[in-house]
Amino acid sequence: MFERPKFGERAVLVHMALGSPVDPDEMQEFIDLATSAGAEVMEMVSGSRSQPDPRLFIGKGKAAEIKQIIESEEAELVIFDHSLSPSQERNLEQYFKCRVLDRSGLILDIFAQRARSFEGKLQVELAQLRHLSTRLVRGWTHLERQKGGIGLRGPGETQLETDRRLLNARISQIKKRLEKVETQRSQGRRARERAEIPTVSLVGYTNAGKSTLFNTLTQADVYAEDQLFATLDPTMRRLELPDNSAVILADTVGFVSKLPHELVAAFKSTLLETVEADLLLHVVDDASHQRQFFIEEVNVVLAEIGADKVAQIKVYNKIDLVEDEKAHVQINDEGVAESVWLSAQSGEGIGLLLKALQNFFKHDHEMLDLALDCSHGKLHAELYQAAQILADEPDEYGGWQMKVKMEKKIFEQMKKNNQEFKLLLQAH
Repeated sequence: MFERPKFGERAVLVHMALGSPVDPDEMQEFIDLATSAGAEVMEMVSGSRSQPDPRLFIGKGKAAEIKQIIESEEAELVIFDHSLSPSQERNLEQYFKCRVLDRSGLILDIFAQRARSFEGKLQVELAQLRHLSTRLVRGWTHLERQKGGIGLRGPGETQLETDRRLLNARISQIKKRLEKVETQRSQGRRARERAEIPTVSLVGYTNAGKSTLFNTLTQADVYAEDQLFATLDPTMRRLELPDNSAVILADTVGFVSKLPHELVAAFKSTLLETVEADLLLHVVDDASHQRQFFIEEVNVVLAEIGADKVAQIKVYNKIDLVEDEKAHVQINDEGVAESVWLSAQSGEGIGLLLKALQNFFKHDHEMLDLALDCSHGKLHAELYQAAQILADEPDEYGGWQMKVKMEKKIFEQMKKNNQEFKLLLQAH
């Protein structure tokens, strides 16, 4: 989409607290975001206002202060830790005589650098185009007139209209391609459902250590770096549990506060792995004093994508950075793990997490030994559709001796709706 400079761009950062005091943790996260994008931070300007100025977002005095810093530091870019309207962005660029980027544009840029798969790149481009379409007027103000003259007689539309039409055509093209990718992904999900292998999805605030935990659990070599949004594309691996059962483990994109809506929309199909998972491992940075805020922010995004009803186990990671914190498990009244404390880096507590996963799926399933006679042919076929068949041996009377593993919710449905199955259970 955009040409990228070979070296870090010299940037001035602007963080304004609106109706509240300046939060140093928010400022630090903003600095981390800018650094992750490759910016060389020259200076951070902060302040507070009761509400944004409709024209420049900041006041005239603050704008003059930033302009002076741009000139003295020879900065090429000003990044705001807020969403700016297209007109505010345009007015600020005219005033500062350099490029201005808002928080949404910054996160989109980081995503553009991190996307590795075909699908990830398409989704980032779609989000960028949607963001850009609202800002098309910038740069074309001097050309907003009909084409004309020798060699310039066109279809009778302004340059701006041409650009908008081309953008919309490209957006439609990307949507069609993403629909194809989503069809392939849903086929993979259906195959996993048929194999009755449950899916466990890692979620959490960006930089909580999800990819490191994923690598430790599966001995995979997923890109893991101490930077924001190191992982964009979902990676899936089979994970063997201590009782020789298995789950599919999915590593997903990290969440962040004030995530641009363009990105939530564009990454819907990536996050579908989260919505359709049987269990979420909500990874939390235990060493951060903001951990409760991060937990709440992740839950907000989960609710936005419809994954707030999926069962969760909280995984408090990085206990090696917390004084006197040891690996342990917190269990609820039903005997199922609610939280696990561990270190993905050192491996301490990994065994506890594997046992917690094994225990969760044991509680979530019914193990049944069934003796079907020759009149139960239809039920025999239905069990193959509804359950994981662990053993199926024909007996001397034309019936079957079966051992099956069935999800509790499916078991309850069959017991309620299938009279033959209900009677068979009563006979046992």
